[in-house]
Amino acid sequence: MNNAEKLKELVLDVLLIDDDQYHVDLNRADVSTWDSLGVVALAVGVHETFDHHMTPDEAVAVQSVRDIVSYLESKGLTFEES
Repeated sequence: MNNAEKLKELVLDVLLIDDDQYHVDLNRADVSTWDSLGVVALAVGVHETFDHHMTPDEAVAVQSVRDIVSYLESKGLTFEES
């Protein structure tokens, strides 16, 4: 499984959304479960899945899936959209 697939699986599981709702431009305004608990759950998921710890400020700054990709790319991971 590549990094894009791992991230998709993480987002689907944490935010409780269907596969057809997922896209890289998905943002907090699009998903009711992407609330403060969703932010924490995504940060924990990023740590568990990609072994990168997000600070609270970094986690709160994430507003979209694309932001998570950018964060992880800044840590040296690569993503190819599937």
